[in-house]
Amino acid sequence: MQFKPVPRRRIAESVVPMINVVFLLLIFFMMTARIAPAPPFDLTLPVSPSDNPLDEDMTFYVSADGGVGFRGGLDDAAWMTLAGVKADQRLTIRADADLPTPKIAAVLARLAGMGFSSIDLALRGS
Repeated sequence: MQFKPVPRRRIAESVVPMINVVFLLLIFFMMTARIAPAPPFDLTLPVSPSDNPLDEDMTFYVSADGGVGFRGGLDDAAWMTLAGVKADQRLTIRADADLPTPKIAAVLARLAGMGFSSIDLALRGS
């Protein structure tokens, strides 16, 4: 006697493991994310000078020992060259990270005495 072969039903694959993985990832990202706290009041932040291209011609360099440089001149020659520049231009200071604070304060005071009122201090990004 011959019987008809019983058609096998296709077994559907369960999507439960995939849903489990999605929820595990969701929980992982929720637990590891840092949510920034809201500021206590509205602020208008100043524009960073790094958004604007720096004028390399108006860059004043200060070394760790207090030596200065400007447009190829060093120390007294740099100060003399800077004295011939219009003080209404924006000046960028690139100072060594190891420069003591009193020395940079003295440089800033001397620049203010020369009439420079718009001075940027170049910083390295973190």
